[in-house]
Amino acid sequence: MFSYAIRRLGALVPVLLGMTLIVFMMIRAIPGNPAQIILGQQATKTAVAALTEELGLNKPWHTQFFGYLGGLLKGDLGVSIRTKEPIAHEIWPYLAATLELALVAMLIAVVIGVNAGIISAWFQNSWFDYLAMIVALVGVSMPIFWLGLMEQYVIAIHWDLLPTTGRDNIRDPVEAITNLYLIDSLLDGRFDQFIEVIKHLILPGAALATIPMAIIARMTRSSMLEVMRSDFIRTARAKGMKMFWVVYKHSLKNALIPVVTVIGLQTGLLLGGAILTETIFGWPGIGNYIYDAIGSRDYPVIQSGILVIAFIFVMINLIVDLLYAAIDPRIKYK
Repeated sequence: MFSYAIRRLGALVPVLLGMTLIVFMMIRAIPGNPAQIILGQQATKTAVAALTEELGLNKPWHTQFFGYLGGLLKGDLGVSIRTKEPIAHEIWPYLAATLELALVAMLIAVVIGVNAGIISAWFQNSWFDYLAMIVALVGVSMPIFWLGLMEQYVIAIHWDLLPTTGRDNIRDPVEAITNLYLIDSLLDGRFDQFIEVIKHLILPGAALATIPMAIIARMTRSSMLEVMRSDFIRTARAKGMKMFWVVYKHSLKNALIPVVTVIGLQTGLLLGGAILTETIFGWPGIGNYIYDAIGSRDYPVIQSGILVIAFIFVMINLIVDLLYAAIDPRIKYK
């Protein structure tokens, strides 16, 4: 498996290089001059030209690209045009916020989605099965921005149960250590802050979890139904094994491959697709970070943000591939 992982990592190099080139060219196609935006519409042409030269935006695109690529190979993501800060230092708090939100959302989606799919397959054609699949269909079809706004209005404003925006209590902020506030609050020994962070995560996490939860539930049900019709399941039931153990010990283990695939794909999509949720709930994640950079034509931030998300996405796919062998010993990597 180790040699397979090394080969897969090697195969990712041309993928990431191609992705870097595509992102670089697409961003250069965005209308507007960053120098003009930084200086304002009243700036003189001389000032704009001077700043354009200072930022290196007047150089040929291939010179800019290879300069950026050379920095990437050294671990340098560049410098933000807006803030003049190194992106490698600036991006982590935003990425940590998105990672925390995405992992909580995926935890909700997996726990509820997998169990809903299992119970639907267990009691096929029952009222629960029909209800769960209808809810899953609605969940896939429901716009996240509408669900987020409804959550805010009903739960946060009308019932006043949970906060509407932010990651923590602004009157008693979490001391950033890792920038993962759930961990930081525990490292600081502040269990009250830990509870407060959880409260801030519930609404955006639930909104973000809706679509993957519905997809996971439908995939789990489909995979479980196929496995539960197998001969070894009928044999286990004929031997008198309790249905609970038949479902959770034998059926689920053999139905996990397609479910794990969907979970991996949805986890990667959550990282890149959280921008609507982050905007609605005022969540300071990487989606908002990139969105603000697009507005100011901050090319290095846009490039680096997209590439970081892409890198995480392909690494998640690699981890999913390696998990196949752990789930099913019949799968061998050569």
